[in-house]
Amino acid sequence: MGLARRRVRLAAGLLAGGMVVSLAACGASGDASDDPSKAAATADGLSGGVPSDIPSDAADPDRAVSAPGKFDGTLYGDDLLVVSDETIDTELLKQVTGVTVRGKPGVAAYEQLSYGQFSIENKVFNIAAVDPGRYRAFTGQRSAEFADQWERLAGGEVAVAQRLQKDLPVDDKGYLEIGKHSIHVGAYSPAEVDSVDVMVNEKWGAELDLPRRNAVVINTGIASPQAVREQIEKKVGKDKLSIIALDIVAQRGLDLDTFQTVVPVGSFSDAVGVFRYNPIGGGRIAPDPAWVKKYIVTEAVPILGRVTCNRHMMPQLKAALAEVQRRGLADEIHADEYAGCYYPRFIAGSSSLSNHSFGLALDFNVPGNQRGTVGEMNREVVAIFKLWGFAWGGDWSWTDPMHFELARIVSPG
Repeated sequence: MGLARRRVRLAAGLLAGGMVVSLAACGASGDASDDPSKAAATADGLSGGVPSDIPSDAADPDRAVSAPGKFDGTLYGDDLLVVSDETIDTELLKQVTGVTVRGKPGVAAYEQLSYGQFSIENKVFNIAAVDPGRYRAFTGQRSAEFADQWERLAGGEVAVAQRLQKDLPVDDKGYLEIGKHSIHVGAYSPAEVDSVDVMVNEKWGAELDLPRRNAVVINTGIASPQAVREQIEKKVGKDKLSIIALDIVAQRGLDLDTFQTVVPVGSFSDAVGVFRYNPIGGGRIAPDPAWVKKYIVTEAVPILGRVTCNRHMMPQLKAALAEVQRRGLADEIHADEYAGCYYPRFIAGSSSLSNHSFGLALDFNVPGNQRGTVGEMNREVVAIFKLWGFAWGGDWSWTDPMHFELARIVSPG
């Protein structure tokens, strides 16, 4: 199946995961003959203002970029996604894209991207900010030819992977909340995207504070992706970059052979920083020990006793529980039915992280508050937690009334 799918990719091309920052302007896209050092001198096109050639029906002119124009038929496959914690500079890009395998170029085409994640309803999703005119070549024939999708991206709207149409909550006006922003959904993308859930244009990427050009999607042509990965690791080291085999992601949902990097956007970015982890099988992950030491603490809190959570959430959790206690509602929270906070593993049956992986969520009163039910959670307790910056799973489209997670930072003063 893997070989057959790879042959289809080489013939038709597929999209990779990552966020693109004005690739046409940055010159961070091309075949192996391109010189990325020349591209560095090109303006980035993100200085503001409305381009003169934006789509005529742009939904958000202030965040619109140049119209992509007619698709020229160019298609590439997505074999590897290389992700860094920070911008991949010109020198590192040359190292990554200049590798050889048995004396021949290992990179047939590449696209420098920006890449990050956001959280909605206890699931972490990958988001890519793309140049609509350039990135489409990596998204597969059906997607690349879907002109309306790219026009709408250029016009300041968001494209959501078709497979997530029922999973990502969109309000009754068609807006999706990403971080602190609401962006109108312009299309449900047919792209076979192995590591991207949502696409926006590069102006939105800058506004969302996505790290600029911190990733590269690579088409290896006739070279083995595994051989190319090995050569990149030899050049730059195994611990500097996360190098994900996208064929493996397509088949298994994750690549166990490399560490993963989460670079969050939105309200929980300060509480997560850069989260690096290794999938270790059985639905479990092993976070970087240095990250755990910096962010995870065990402390005593009212009602529940000692809990292990993210240190950024702990003051608000203590304040919320103290308020519950002060109002005489302590009996409404059952300490013996507490199910934990920091829980480093994937959501059951998936390869998606939850906010429990970062220690930013907790479950209590479990027996009477199962998923998909209204639950028995005291609504005054719910209101107190919301006041202290928590979102409640009972409000979600697929309810989870035992679940509370950090939604915004609130200082106890």
